[in-house]
Amino acid sequence: MKILIIEDEFPAAKQLQKLILRYKPKANILNVIDSVEMAVNWFNTNASPDLIFMDIQLADGLSFDIFNHTKVMAPVIFTTAFDQYTLKAFKVNSVDYLLKPIEPNELQAAILKFEQQFAQDSAVDQVLLQHLMQSINKPIYKERFLLKIGQQLSFVPTTDIAYFFSTDGIVYIKTQEGKKHLLDQTLDQLNQELNPAFFFRINRKTIISIHAILKIHPYFNSRLILEVSPKPDFDLIVSRDRVGDFKNWLDGQTS
Repeated sequence: MKILIIEDEFPAAKQLQKLILRYKPKANILNVIDSVEMAVNWFNTNASPDLIFMDIQLADGLSFDIFNHTKVMAPVIFTTAFDQYTLKAFKVNSVDYLLKPIEPNELQAAILKFEQQFAQDSAVDQVLLQHLMQSINKPIYKERFLLKIGQQLSFVPTTDIAYFFSTDGIVYIKTQEGKKHLLDQTLDQLNQELNPAFFFRINRKTIISIHAILKIHPYFNSRLILEVSPKPDFDLIVSRDRVGDFKNWLDGQTS
């Protein structure tokens, strides 16, 4: 079996070779390549291997760029540190994925899968590759916030936050339990870090969690006023220019 490894981390490449040869002692490791540019040059000047192990993040970009510059005629097993739940949906017949650090039994299963199903399948599924690229480029949102309470450090999970609000230029978190914490960030920064499926900026001074909203009432000048839990000591009003987007957000439409 002729195998090409595309991996930019030397220790990871060395460990991968060791695992491959442990399971397939007669495997021929053709080369270890650490960049998109070198990989393209290699494919343009060499016969296709039987199997490729390909890291997603290389020294000069994503390995998907290789497919934009040359034709890859061998099945690919991607190696990646990305979350396994994101990649689980892409474990189909065209290619497979190994999560770093690579487990020997996972490597063995991937090679066995290749031998059983892909030995006669020489082309990478371009549709699958496109879906994977979209998944990798999907934003990663904050799951918790670091807090300084006195001389101690603590954190609050995003799921425990009812809303963020700004007063005199200072931003605070209000938790579902009613606790208030100072946060060293701006609302503009938070608006980029929070999952838009669960948080919405209703006005210049407030970002609300969907889970905090109890009731929504019409308010004068075509605005909306919210009843939330815990109850704030100020009115939570959806500004007129955000009402349309707010209704779309409530309806599950986020961009």
